[in-house]
Amino acid sequence: MKIKEGFMLRQVGEQTIVVAVGSASRDFNGIIRLNSVGKFLWEALSEGAEADELATKLSGTYDVDEATAKADVLEFIDKLKGADLLA
Repeated sequence: MKIKEGFMLRQVGEQTIVVAVGSASRDFNGIIRLNSVGKFLWEALSEGAEADELATKLSGTYDVDEATAKADVLEFIDKLKGADLLA
């Protein structure tokens, strides 16, 4: 699983945002704000991580059990799919 091309993660002050660039900006007119966990997951997805790998990384980095991490990852992925941000 991977983030579609044309979406960039940017740090603006203390905010982490995702913006569309190039041809992606024709279909996506907005920004997405991410918290630290969202940023962590976005960066892992940008490297092609799959859901199980994301959950393992999340539970290893943050104080969360594997089941909760898996549920959170699936929710995050569903939101990205709904916004058509995954390739």
